[in-house]
Amino acid sequence: MVSGSPQKRGAAPRDGDDDAGDGRALGEPADARDHEIEEFRYKVEDMEEESSASGSEPPDDGRPRPTVHQLELDEDRIDPDAAKVVRRLVRGGYEAYLVGGCVRDLLLGRRPKDFDVCTSARPDDVRRLFRNSRVIGRRFRLVHVLFGGGKVIETATFRRAPEADEDRGADDLLIRNDNVFGEAHQDARRRDFTINALFYDLERGEVLDWVGGMPDIEKRAVHTIGKPLVRFLEDPVRILRAIKFSAKLDLGITPETYDAIVEARKALARAAKPRLFEEILRLMREGAAHRALFLCWETGVMDVLLPELSTFLADREEDDDRVWQLLQEIDRRTIENGPLDDVVLWTVLLAEPLREACDGARDRVEMAHEFLEGVVDRLNVPRRIAESIRRIVALMPRLESGRGGRFSRTPLYPVAMEVLDIYRSALGDAAEGAFDAPEGPSDGAAIAGTTERRPRRRRRRRKP
Repeated sequence: MVSGSPQKRGAAPRDGDDDAGDGRALGEPADARDHEIEEFRYKVEDMEEESSASGSEPPDDGRPRPTVHQLELDEDRIDPDAAKVVRRLVRGGYEAYLVGGCVRDLLLGRRPKDFDVCTSARPDDVRRLFRNSRVIGRRFRLVHVLFGGGKVIETATFRRAPEADEDRGADDLLIRNDNVFGEAHQDARRRDFTINALFYDLERGEVLDWVGGMPDIEKRAVHTIGKPLVRFLEDPVRILRAIKFSAKLDLGITPETYDAIVEARKALARAAKPRLFEEILRLMREGAAHRALFLCWETGVMDVLLPELSTFLADREEDDDRVWQLLQEIDRRTIENGPLDDVVLWTVLLAEPLREACDGARDRVEMAHEFLEGVVDRLNVPRRIAESIRRIVALMPRLESGRGGRFSRTPLYPVAMEVLDIYRSALGDAAEGAFDAPEGPSDGAAIAGTTERRPRRRRRRRKP
């Protein structure tokens, strides 16, 4: 190898070089052989630098490599406490990334409402790094790192998809166990939708994509990771999540995913009832209830979850848009003031079919009870909410005419008045008399807050 010269690419000449033995003055051209030697030396040095750089790349260990997008996300929209959690985990020698909905929202130009962290550290390792944390969960343990004002940064260890269960039949794809630790690429693959499986490396300013999520972000489309029908049969609640993301984020649904929703919708009957109840509430809370419920009706999902409402919509007059107008008013109020009370949301959602069922009935409470019985059983609606809906709908004729009476002194009165105000704001003059009905014998029971009738008191006979 040609020995290196201390004069490298523009370095100043050493003292005395100008009167070297060849007698050339400074600035005179060297002969051709000198140029060849210098060019050869530079080539050797460049090869050494390239070899050193290539040696810094991690060896191929057989793990899938993500597509890396150099993209520094808006620091002003990144929660500083979430960034603190990620950086401390990295300093501790672990992999750690922002992941999921927060990365998706940042890429879509939205401000995330919460931030999740995913890491190679096990829950006990995270707990040791953060004194302000607690380990939660029995099925799958994760860590809540606690900050002031009740803020929680949820920190989860990488998971992988469960192994195939030999006890399940070939047609039974429902996942019942999902609590196995894994690596970053496995955690990405086990998630539901491509747009929710992007990892953001804070230190390098890189988005890591193992599942093709960035193209779907650019197309603004909801698509599952893997075959949509398989993913929906594994967990039918993903159908409602697809609808929620499409409605809330104003995204399209890819044709393959849309067709799978229609085909797999009946599998929702096998999902856990409390999860279905909560997911329907989430459809209503995000400020996009109108679009979300329309998608449910259009795909046939509503036929499975709320056939009472679906039948009402199918049988209504062509120009009757009262249900959609009510949902639009819910969206307007949610965007302006935040999510409404759960009782308000459920009452408004079911008010029109309930009103039709109670129309002309002498015992409105009993009729409302019969109507809601199937909904309560199908979705495990909490008794507090079901009873409140019955009372509000039964007493709405009184409230419309301004006769609140004893009911106006109950905690449910402001909720009922908000429902009435939504009706009036959404429908205008058409709201007047919407619940008009003859006063029935059960109105007293509705005011008292129970559907049970008290036994009639017997008159005492006078002794002779």
